[in-house]
Amino acid sequence: MDDRKAATGGMDFKWHLSANDAEIATTELEFALMRTFESFGRWQAECLVAASGLTLSGPENAILHIIRMNDRAKSVKDLARLTNRDDIPNIQYSLRKMLSEELIVKEGTNRTGVVYRVTDKGRAATDTYSVIRRRLLVDELAGLPDFAKRLEAATKTLNMLSGIYEEASRVAATHRR
Repeated sequence: MDDRKAATGGMDFKWHLSANDAEIATTELEFALMRTFESFGRWQAECLVAASGLTLSGPENAILHIIRMNDRAKSVKDLARLTNRDDIPNIQYSLRKMLSEELIVKEGTNRTGVVYRVTDKGRAATDTYSVIRRRLLVDELAGLPDFAKRLEAATKTLNMLSGIYEEASRVAATHRR
C-alpha cells in the first residue's frame, strides 16, 4: 500500500478527475466547496424563515443583504458584480420576488437608472436574521481556537481561487470548439 493510501485508511482517491496529488487535492477542495455552498444556501434560507417567515433561496437571501449593505441602493449591475454572477434574468426574477414580498422597492427609471433599496419590512427581516445568525452561528464559531485568523486566511484563499477559476473559465470559453 502506498503512503497516500495508508494515510487515508486504504481509501483510493484517484478517479477521472484526480490521478495525482495535485489533482486529488483540487478535486477534494472542489467537492468541499460544493458541499459548503449547498449548506450555506440551506442555512441562509432556514435562518430567513426563522427570522421572518419568508421563503427565499440562499442566493436570494444574499441579494437582499447585499441590497441593504452600506444602506445604499444597488442596481442589477451592482448585484451581479458583487455576487460574481452573470445570470441577470435570474437576479431580476429574485428582485421581482422580493418586490412582491415588499422587502425592497424599485427606484428610478430605465432612463435614469433603476436601483433597489430595502424597505422597513426588509430591514426588520435582515435585522432579525442578523440576531439569529449571531446567536446560532457566529457565537459558535467564535469559540473555536484561532477561528477568526483561520477564516481570514480561508477568505484570502477563496478570493484567490475565485480569480483563478474566473481566468480559467475565460480561457476555456475563448478556446472551446
